[in-house]
Amino acid sequence: MRPEDTDGTGGSGLQVPMTWLSTEYIADELLRTGDLMEPSTLEFRAGRDALALTMFLCAFPGDTSAARALPERRVDELRMLTAYECTWRSWVCERLAEAGRCTAPGDPDLALARAAWRWLEETELLAADLDAIGPASWEPSADAEEGEVRVWTPAWQLGLPLGHLAVHLC
Repeated sequence: MRPEDTDGTGGSGLQVPMTWLSTEYIADELLRTGDLMEPSTLEFRAGRDALALTMFLCAFPGDTSAARALPERRVDELRMLTAYECTWRSWVCERLAEAGRCTAPGDPDLALARAAWRWLEETELLAADLDAIGPASWEPSADAEEGEVRVWTPAWQLGLPLGHLAVHLC
């Protein structure tokens, strides 16, 4: 982020997105501690960004406690928000819109949160097609192919379950 021009007029100088950075750090630590995915993978990034975005938006507006610690009520809330078939995507969109209305233009925390959401939404990763799971492996299927069916999936659909597991393991 570029520093704002203060011109000696009493500007506040460089804005540092501490809320986002600390939230992202906590999400990173949760995923590393859970040892769910190699940290150098795109899947790990998807999990970290999905979890950080969830924690950041839980704390918004005005409540930065979720960025500093994970009290039990926050853990329960994160488990609920990241649960399978949750309405997480629409919740994120609503909370980002609310955050945009409640913060000053150019807020660096919100800018990084929006960038994370754009990456999660626009990036597709090759993953197993969970909708194509057929009969149990011991039951023969007439149209079964050898190998696993894979599809391109938005990064958030892979990252969200990783975040959910990491929260369960904390």
